[in-house]
Amino acid sequence: MLLNAPLEVPEDFPMSEPARQAPSPEPGLRSPAATAPLRDWLATMRTAMSDTPAVETRGAEPAPAEPDAEARNSGWSPRLVSVAAKSAEAADEDVAEIMAENMMLKARLRLESERRDELQVILAQEIRELRAHIAEEVGKMDDLRTERDLWRARCEALAAPLFQVQHR
Repeated sequence: MLLNAPLEVPEDFPMSEPARQAPSPEPGLRSPAATAPLRDWLATMRTAMSDTPAVETRGAEPAPAEPDAEARNSGWSPRLVSVAAKSAEAADEDVAEIMAENMMLKARLRLESERRDELQVILAQEIRELRAHIAEEVGKMDDLRTERDLWRARCEALAAPLFQVQHR
């Protein structure tokens, strides 16, 4: 492996175009020593890609390749994507599902609130009509009591001479 060899990346290498064309964040400080870990990582990736003829999709993650001794000494190692990334995606899906359910429940709550308000208006109208009907019936009962009292008074007035004792 040559450290100062020019970097050649095949076109079918799984790297996005923006990553290939991205400028260095510190263009003045870029030196061969600064790019050595990246070259080592790319070399490791090339050998790993050439060693495995076809990638099989399995449920388990493949074991990460051991970084070079120089990479270990420099403190830099390739970033490994682990199950935590999948759990973050699952958490995002869970959050999205909870947010959708929350929006649905809020809409349902708003509809139920509107229905409750409509029912309260209907009940208030029914109560007013019932009170008016009761007042009318109570008025009729008062009229009947008055008429009854009038008839009672007339009966007493007509019956009074019958029960009087005559003095002779």
